[in-house]
Amino acid sequence: MAEQNTIPPLLEVKDLNVGFDTPEGEVHAVNCLNFSIRPGDALAIVGESGSGKTQTVMAIMGLLAENGHARGQAVFKGNDLLQLSAAELNEHRGREIAMIFQDPMTSLNPYLRIDKQMIEVVMHHQGLNKTEARHHAVEMLRAVRIPDPERRIRQYPHEFSGGMRQRVMVAMGLLCAPDLLIADEPTTALDVTVQEQISNLMGALREDSNTAIILITHDLGVVAGLCDRVLVMYAGEAVECGSVEQIYYDPKHPYTRGLLESVPRLDQAEDQGLKSIPGNPPNLLSLPAGCKFRDRCPEAFDACREKPPMQLDKDRHAWRCFLGEDA
Repeated sequence: MAEQNTIPPLLEVKDLNVGFDTPEGEVHAVNCLNFSIRPGDALAIVGESGSGKTQTVMAIMGLLAENGHARGQAVFKGNDLLQLSAAELNEHRGREIAMIFQDPMTSLNPYLRIDKQMIEVVMHHQGLNKTEARHHAVEMLRAVRIPDPERRIRQYPHEFSGGMRQRVMVAMGLLCAPDLLIADEPTTALDVTVQEQISNLMGALREDSNTAIILITHDLGVVAGLCDRVLVMYAGEAVECGSVEQIYYDPKHPYTRGLLESVPRLDQAEDQGLKSIPGNPPNLLSLPAGCKFRDRCPEAFDACREKPPMQLDKDRHAWRCFLGEDA
């Protein structure tokens, strides 16, 4: 790990804030978020729905909704992505940064066959001719376990099931072996066997091409098999960040512990029900002062009415809580 830390970050996010203007006021989706990722690293961003995971990467990609706005920095290979025009961003997207979207039906063009959508990407970014590009696309569909890919590549998105469309999106994300792959719930709607295959495929890309991966997921099992570090988000801010081992075996923040306790376990007694975190996340239109998790936290005390510090230990394990090393 000491050697890896000397490598400059591929992407460094500094003080990222993402908001959305609504008739009711501004929704504070992401608040002063900081993280970095180096070539070949794999970072998982986890948290409940609405915690800001997807909006973080949508801001980085320049794909926020029209009423959205982002402040801060997202420095990729020396360029601040938040300051680039759409045309300048397009020079990075697809070739250097690829994204696997959560909803494949809204990401694939329903009016174009799959071959048209895949082949043009490869020809544009890798300079292959049409025959070479088609062969590469077919082989990538084969790698994500699309049966009879030579025939299926000529079909339209509506001719695929939801799980098949998700696999097509994974194949498109991997086509150009990007420097950075952002995967937003890439194994949603897939059975466990295919989930394992997709995770192995992303792991192989990381190993062979030194691709960095940002994985957005609710599935902590996928995280353990693919990622090095985990960033836990709650109500738009980072509450804990550490290695997979630190997060799984020595979680410091009560919210992280709640997430882990809510995961089904094979060694759990049959009569032991699933645990859940009580209450609901705060209203992002009017975030409470102090610790955002205070009202749901079983360990809250008077100091939590103030904003807790981000603590950092000697092993780069960070957590936003008044509870200390003995947490």
